[in-house]
Amino acid sequence: MWERLNHKFKKYPARINVAWKMVELGLRVDKDKKIYCGNLKISDVALANAANVDRRAVKSTVQTILEDDQLSSIFKNIIPAGTLLKNIAKNLGLGLIEIEVGDENTGILAEASKLISAENISIRQAYASDIELGDNPTLTIITEEPVEGNLINELLKIYGVIKVSIY
Repeated sequence: MWERLNHKFKKYPARINVAWKMVELGLRVDKDKKIYCGNLKISDVALANAANVDRRAVKSTVQTILEDDQLSSIFKNIIPAGTLLKNIAKNLGLGLIEIEVGDENTGILAEASKLISAENISIRQAYASDIELGDNPTLTIITEEPVEGNLINELLKIYGVIKVSIY
C-alpha cells in the first residue's frame, strides 16, 4: 500500500500527508466523498489542520483515492483501532511496556508475551506501530498490573529488540 501511495502522490506532498494522516488516525473515505472515523464524519478543515495542509489538498486526496480502485478498496475499509490505553495506563493501575524494535522484528510480540505470562501477568492490550509509518517502530504492551524492572533484561535478550522502557 505504501508504495502505491507514494507512487500515486509523488508529485503532491500535501496529498501524501493527508493520506498518511488518514491511515495514522484510522480514517476512511466513503462513496459520498466524505471522511469518517467509524461513523463520525470528519470535516475537511479538521483533517487539513491535522495534516498541516490546505483543505483543498484533502478534497483532491479523497478524489484521487476514489478514482483508484486499489486505493479506494483500502481507504473505504479502514476501521479505527479504538482506544489505546498507553497514556492512561498509570491512572488505571495498569503496567506499560514499550519495546523499540529494529528491522528484524519477527516474533518479538510472541517472545515478549511468553516472558510476561511467565510472571503470571495478563496482557490487556498490545499495539505495534507500523514500521513504515514511524522512525522508531514500537511495540506497546499494556499489562493487567505493573511489571518489575528485572523483566527489562529478559526483554532486551529478544532478537530485534533495541530498547525497552517500563512505566
